[in-house]
Amino acid sequence: MMKKIGIKKADLILITCILLIALTLLGVELLRKDQPNTGTYASIRIDNKLYKEVELTDEPQIIKIQTKRGYDILKVHDRGIEVIESDCPQKICFSFGLISRPRQSIICLPLRMIVEVKPNSTDDIDAIL
Repeated sequence: MMKKIGIKKADLILITCILLIALTLLGVELLRKDQPNTGTYASIRIDNKLYKEVELTDEPQIIKIQTKRGYDILKVHDRGIEVIESDCPQKICFSFGLISRPRQSIICLPLRMIVEVKPNSTDDIDAIL
């Protein structure tokens, strides 16, 4: 004989709560992506020393970085920044694509370069103490 397997009321409530939380988080993320990216800049560091800070604008800008370990060419456009050319062997820095939101970064290990998007203002609060 086969037993009838049913969903208990507590299981149904748990599944509903998990789905509601997931949908809420998805909605928040979609709303954040739709917001225009204003007031951000990219901090470019080489060997953990500030190389340059550049405002992320719609107008295209080219930034050439040359060190004894190699070179990278960065392009600012569409309020973001990306690597468009590099002589590093594995080209991992290309996989980051165009970054435009605060706390996103591009890392090129052979060049020892980190590009990080940062907000211009204090509107992006991490925590309230």
